[in-house]
Amino acid sequence: MNKKNTKKITLLESLIPILFLLIILTINNLKHIFGDDGTSGPNQFALLLAGAVAAVFGFRYGFSYKYMLEKVTKNIESTSGAILILMFVGALTGTWLLSGVIPTMVYYGLQLINPKIFLVSTVIITSLVSLIIGSSWSTTATVGIALIGIGKALGFPVEMVAGAVISGAYFGDKMSPLSDTTNLASAVSGVDLYSHIRYMMYTTIPTLSITLLVFTVLGFTHTQGQIQDTTKLLSDIKSVFFINPVLLLVPAIVIFLIIKKTPPLIALLLGVLLGGFAALVFQKDLIVKLSENKDFAVGAYKTIMKSIVWDFNIKTPNPLLNDLFSSGGMKGMLSTIWLIISAMFFGGVMEAIGALDKISKSLLGAFKGHFGLFASTDLTCITFNATASDQYLAIVVPGKMYKKAFDDAGLAPENLSRTLEDSGTVTSVLVPWNTGGAYNAKVLGVPTESYLVYAIFNWLSPIMTLIFAYFKIKIKKKIQ
Repeated sequence: MNKKNTKKITLLESLIPILFLLIILTINNLKHIFGDDGTSGPNQFALLLAGAVAAVFGFRYGFSYKYMLEKVTKNIESTSGAILILMFVGALTGTWLLSGVIPTMVYYGLQLINPKIFLVSTVIITSLVSLIIGSSWSTTATVGIALIGIGKALGFPVEMVAGAVISGAYFGDKMSPLSDTTNLASAVSGVDLYSHIRYMMYTTIPTLSITLLVFTVLGFTHTQGQIQDTTKLLSDIKSVFFINPVLLLVPAIVIFLIIKKTPPLIALLLGVLLGGFAALVFQKDLIVKLSENKDFAVGAYKTIMKSIVWDFNIKTPNPLLNDLFSSGGMKGMLSTIWLIISAMFFGGVMEAIGALDKISKSLLGAFKGHFGLFASTDLTCITFNATASDQYLAIVVPGKMYKKAFDDAGLAPENLSRTLEDSGTVTSVLVPWNTGGAYNAKVLGVPTESYLVYAIFNWLSPIMTLIFAYFKIKIKKKIQ
């Protein structure tokens, strides 16, 4: 770093790039401007512009171009795993569609799940899967995709289903001892992992209970006239795909590998390969129809490869299923990868110039007493998710910042670890340009701003932790 003076950036200057970004994003997302197409390029450029505005303040305070670029590079490097996962998820979705895995999951799901309890069942199913495998991302990319399909077929608004999927997936991620964020929050706070999980139950169980209640009401108030007749849907699915319960072994194997702590990239790659193999075994007629090539081997190779890398659509007699049985492949993930890289540019510059640190310290100084400490931590985590665009930073940085403050206030470290999870882990998916929001929007095919209101568990969690803090419910004191 090359500093010309020791003067630090002001709070107003720290907020200007954020306000600039919000204004441009609001304009881009207007229906008569770009609407849902904002994430196809305009929003990415808005993040770059906002980063450039932040860099202007950086130059003013003597931060060198090289230093700021190093921070950006480090930020982008930290997301390389997420970017690779995104590409493999795109490939996996394509082969699971062609092989009949997704159609089979939808086919049996339509028969087994009662429409009136579908939404609450979705929360419970994704909660259990995520709790077992410890990953919200893997949950949404496997059973989440199938549940979105079932919900569409039943006639539920897709954003409502996405909210149920995300609520359950993030509950499991937050409470699982296998979750990286759960381990990270306990480690940065200096708390035993299982003590951390037990203490989180006080705020998490009420939040999940309210979430389940709301989705139960939504399911029962969804009028019968809105529920699709599944008989015709089932017939149309079978007219195109060979449906066999053996195909369910493919997602079962992938989930088993994740449970066994197989690295996600390896598990997803095997899922792609298994999907391609299943397509050759079970969907020969479909491959012949799609390839239009006399040489089956050549046609099969080209068709499977197309499902992996490009936009891929399978036509059925039902328009609803045509929309459902489509995949963007690896190509479909490129706009999301672009968004993540742009967000890391913005977050890297903001971190480099000290803007994030200034905002965080200002929040801490704005509140007094024990409740103020919880509120400062809560808002700091959310701020980092909205600016640094990464949930890991939203846990680590506030955790390091507030650890001493909690200790000085005579509060046990479990209070900090719980607050980090209540506000840092679960709110990342609510920010469109955060890695969590961008990933889930693309995987589930629903814009973040559309499912946001239905991601009840996620936005209720930081509110719940403040309610407990304000009324001093289960606030553990430090052992002297």
